[in-house]
Amino acid sequence: MDLVELLKRPEGKTLEFKRDLSSPDGALRTIVAFANTAGGTLLVGVEDRSRHVRGVADALDLEERLASLVSDSIRPRVVPEIEILPWRRTQVLALQVHPSPSRPHHLIREGAPAGVYVRVGSTNRRADAELIEELSRFARGEGFDEQPLPGLDSEALDFRAASESFASVRVLARRDLETLRLVTEHQGRRVPTVGGMILFGRERERHFPDAWIQAGRFGGTERSRILDRTEIRSIPARGVEEAVAFVQKHAWHGAAIGAVRRKDRWSVPPEAVREAVINAVVHTDYAQRGAPIRLSIFDDRIEIENPGLLPFGLTIEDLPRGVSKLRNRVIGRVFHALDLIEQWGSGVQRMTAACHAAGLPVPVFEEIATRFRVTIRTTRVGPTVVEDTDQAILDALSAAKGLATSEVAAAIGLSPRATRTRLARLVGRGLVREIGTGPQDPRRRYFLAEGGPA
Repeated sequence: MDLVELLKRPEGKTLEFKRDLSSPDGALRTIVAFANTAGGTLLVGVEDRSRHVRGVADALDLEERLASLVSDSIRPRVVPEIEILPWRRTQVLALQVHPSPSRPHHLIREGAPAGVYVRVGSTNRRADAELIEELSRFARGEGFDEQPLPGLDSEALDFRAASESFASVRVLARRDLETLRLVTEHQGRRVPTVGGMILFGRERERHFPDAWIQAGRFGGTERSRILDRTEIRSIPARGVEEAVAFVQKHAWHGAAIGAVRRKDRWSVPPEAVREAVINAVVHTDYAQRGAPIRLSIFDDRIEIENPGLLPFGLTIEDLPRGVSKLRNRVIGRVFHALDLIEQWGSGVQRMTAACHAAGLPVPVFEEIATRFRVTIRTTRVGPTVVEDTDQAILDALSAAKGLATSEVAAAIGLSPRATRTRLARLVGRGLVREIGTGPQDPRRRYFLAEGGPA
């Protein structure tokens, strides 16, 4: 364990400093929270605000005392790794806790459920009943959206709505409902799962009243003045597109005056917004009650916020590296089948790449209370990045009044398939508009978007 590297980092989800163990309750809560959430390291002998190393007086005695405290105070038992680290003329005690398969852990003195804690940022938060149940499901390897709804039958799902959602991908057969885990066998009956009901339930809002998206456009940089709002209550696959359309309706970044004509720019690429909304829908903790997914547009940023912390074992730092844990397996499986998710764990990377290509800062990811928030800043910090081949497509479209895929392919010298992939990416970035009834429409045309780079 490298003490110098640890001291360079601020306290956070997986790191905490303690000056001493004169009052051990705080340290024990941290150890419980680390074990329940994503693991972490506790350093004893370091001041938490200044990170000044005070050291400990008798490291061996303190190591034995801490090991006994952990063993006698926490259930199920946690077995951390304890190490004595030298620092100049003193020593620091480092205790490393790994994410536990025996969640939820609690403090014996406080009892369960009051003594169950999770880590949120650099604080320990007492878990409520819903969070404790999620900890238990995670330990059992179960997902909330895989659970059966025994009080309903398979007719509670709207097969027509499901078929229409899959129409551009494949013909959906009733047997596919079971393959996709939209329905499951329960006590000899086919009943819908939680995920099936959220995705395609006939009375989805009656059973899951918070499974919708609240969108608002605010004046300025605070929530004090609302300019426009909408409640997106469509089925989730359709709701994603409606959320992106709401952002496009409001997200202008002024105008660029070019040599020939005026061009209004999108303040954020639609692809980044789509990925953020998809992630929110797929990773929302639908067991929580009281608040929907929220999409907020301000003058300087867009925030997408969903109920639920990161899945246990995952940290903010893991996200840019493509590390992913799927909270809702049914919803994730269906979104993947609908081509809304290309590859597990790649959504954050695509979101970041889209912002970089648009000259925007990288998105900011935060855990706030029991919610997760993505913030996309809309103030440019660099130029729009366009590859040479993509620029050739934009040039061809600017000189024409709409081109088919084959015509664009002929202009840039690529195959129609490769051209179609590039066009889809440019549409996602908001640089190209696509007009047609769907991917198979032979009369589909592409146009240079008004938000194209100046």
